[in-house]
Amino acid sequence: MRLDNINLNDYVTIINVFGDTSIKRRLLDLGFIPGEEVKCVLISPFKDPKAYQVHGNVIALRNIDAHNIEVQNEVN
Repeated sequence: MRLDNINLNDYVTIINVFGDTSIKRRLLDLGFIPGEEVKCVLISPFKDPKAYQVHGNVIALRNIDAHNIEVQNEVN
């Protein structure tokens, strides 16, 4: 599953980050690294962008960028 497909208040764990070198580096620098837990905390009225809480920060990503992040559902 990709990060842009999660719903509001869902928790997921990052598996991998894809994309060309520049977007991959930017996402990694923002804290979207494999093993990190991410929560979707806000969805804009037009569904793009969405805001995610990762490593104690809230970061807004466009869906086209969030699609570069592969995630799995958290098991509670």
